[in-house]
Amino acid sequence: MIKGFKSFLTRADVVVAAIGLIVALAFSTLVKAFTDSVVDPVVARFQGGASMGLGLQLGDEGNQATYVDLGAFISALIYFLIFMAVVYLVIVVPYRKVQARRGLEVFADEKPVKTCPACLQEDIPEGASKCRYCGTEQLPVRVG
Repeated sequence: MIKGFKSFLTRADVVVAAIGLIVALAFSTLVKAFTDSVVDPVVARFQGGASMGLGLQLGDEGNQATYVDLGAFISALIYFLIFMAVVYLVIVVPYRKVQARRGLEVFADEKPVKTCPACLQEDIPEGASKCRYCGTEQLPVRVG
């Protein structure tokens, strides 16, 4: 049972999904800060209503509802970058090393591909001599 759970957790698609959720959570924080600090004040400016900090006052002096708080947005952007760096260094790099020991390549650069002229599939490996979908002979890719 423990071995099955371990193999489930180390599957590439589970880790990719977990990282995707973490990125989405961090990005949602960034988006919320943008909307709360930049978009909301612009909208509130048309309604009427003072603040302090790094930003622009669009309406009456001291109206918090019409203050574009760039400081809060910059703070959220910095938070996002730091959070993603930590995720990369703490999760992605060790996971990549563990999978490399198992003979798997994860989070690598995509290999070059070409399009099959017969069936128009766009994910044929560049060095393939036949299309994996329709079996059509592929022309060699010329470099230069």
